[in-house]
Amino acid sequence: MKPDLTSSRGMWVMNALVLAAGLMFLSPVLYSIWMSFQTADAYYAGHLDFTLSNYELAVAEYNFARYLLNSLIVSGVVTLAGIAVATMAAYAFARYRFPGGNLAFAAVVATLMIPSHITLIPNYLTLAKAGLLDSYAGLILPAISSGFAAFFLRQYIRGIPRALDEAAYMDGANAFQVLWRVIVPISKPAIFSMGLHLFISEWNNYIWPLVAIGKEDLYTLQVGLARLYRINPGEDVIDWPLVMAASTITILPVLLGFVLVERHLVRGITMGAVK
Repeated sequence: MKPDLTSSRGMWVMNALVLAAGLMFLSPVLYSIWMSFQTADAYYAGHLDFTLSNYELAVAEYNFARYLLNSLIVSGVVTLAGIAVATMAAYAFARYRFPGGNLAFAAVVATLMIPSHITLIPNYLTLAKAGLLDSYAGLILPAISSGFAAFFLRQYIRGIPRALDEAAYMDGANAFQVLWRVIVPISKPAIFSMGLHLFISEWNNYIWPLVAIGKEDLYTLQVGLARLYRINPGEDVIDWPLVMAASTITILPVLLGFVLVERHLVRGITMGAVK
């Protein structure tokens, strides 16, 4: 049989277009990484001067190692606690009928229409009275309840046949065992997808840490990154290579997290689309 040259040519063109689109999408990130290895003088003069000093300054002098640790702790705990709360709420809404259940679920969905900035002052006053400002608890507690996560997981769990629950109950399992041994394993793609969403949302959160934290030792990466704009190597000059080095440190954990759960993320999206 003769090779289908038209099909091969079309595939080559499609691959080239996809590669070009990918490079266009990544170009700001690649440019930022390239800039992070330049000195400020070389950058403004248009020369090339490779250096690692920007990363050394960001970590050693401007405390970005501490900011990175704070962001990992806050985002990690928010993700784990948020997934646990959302999964239990989703299971209750999907599998049980109780007085006011529909109203409660409608209230959860209604929270999706409330801008997050509206809750800043109530959350601040509540945590101030509880004495939880300037603490990890103050950063974590307002973020562990996610109406979107509960809604998303509830819709996914509703697609799981109830016959699996009934079989587990017949084997002597209780409600918690059904959730942990039946629902959670089947829902792993959706849980991983939502976990990544929660992690990225909290990782990129800037307003609440800026409002709730006054101690520099508790700053997250986003707050620390904003402070670098005030670090000038000269009059009215921003050290953009230093800022880009700090930005690179900020995005690396997110890229690593995406690589680790990418397979589950794609499965969650495709299975949700099929359902």
